[in-house]
Amino acid sequence: MVRRRWRDGASVAVVADQQVAAATPSGPSKGVTGVGREFFTGVSFLLRGIGMYARSPRLMFLGLIPAVISGVLLFGGFVAMVYFVDDLSSLVTPFADDWSGGVRQTTRVVVSVAIIGVWLLLSILLFTALTLVIGQPFYEAISKNVEDKLGGVPGEINVSFWRTLPRSIVDSLRLIALTVLFGIPLFVGGLIPIVGETVVPILGATVGGWVLALELSSVPFERRGLRFRDRRRMLKGRRPMALGFGVATFVCFLVPLGAVLVMPAAVAGATLLSRRLFGQPDAAAR
Repeated sequence: MVRRRWRDGASVAVVADQQVAAATPSGPSKGVTGVGREFFTGVSFLLRGIGMYARSPRLMFLGLIPAVISGVLLFGGFVAMVYFVDDLSSLVTPFADDWSGGVRQTTRVVVSVAIIGVWLLLSILLFTALTLVIGQPFYEAISKNVEDKLGGVPGEINVSFWRTLPRSIVDSLRLIALTVLFGIPLFVGGLIPIVGETVVPILGATVGGWVLALELSSVPFERRGLRFRDRRRMLKGRRPMALGFGVATFVCFLVPLGAVLVMPAAVAGATLLSRRLFGQPDAAAR
């Protein structure tokens, strides 16, 4: 396999391993207070990304275009799912056919709600993956704008859209498959009274937030010549911060039109998160 050469003749793979090793934190947990601080630091990255609408409105509004396209496509799928959800709930509960009318109806309503919940989780992640693929040039521009204002990226790698597209699709499919794997127990948990209304939504937001953090950070990591395994390793090293950013984004995406409006800001926020992971300045000098 031919590898592109980078700094002083080193391959991208070698430099990537060096960056990850240098930036990945080590040592014991900082305790509950430290974890909470990290979590809300992650939330603040999204809020600062939203603030870019005031600082770079034209660029951010361009980022809405691919989000609108993806939103329309997935909204159509959501409407179709809601229309057929009764048939789906009957399909997965054939054992309830002989139950009394009230019990059968209640069971299938609960199953329908669980199906819609899992679909919402999957649709948010599908939306993000599809939007990043469609809008890669827009989101690359947003991310680069953030990086340049904060000092840029030493040894930045410019890779064409068509070279990164296959890898981006594979990474997104991998994350979606992971979500489906977690979605099965979440679906089953959603059928359990009380647990389905309390624990399952929290677990769903946590899983969704983690996957969103992995997906949205792909743009700044690609700029550094780093791949999926590097993102996962580095985000694990600062998991509370990654979850703070990802869960906040996930909650915003649940709000009607929130996914469309917040998507450009989420890319900006993920860039700030990535700079923090690499120990690079993530706030403008005063």
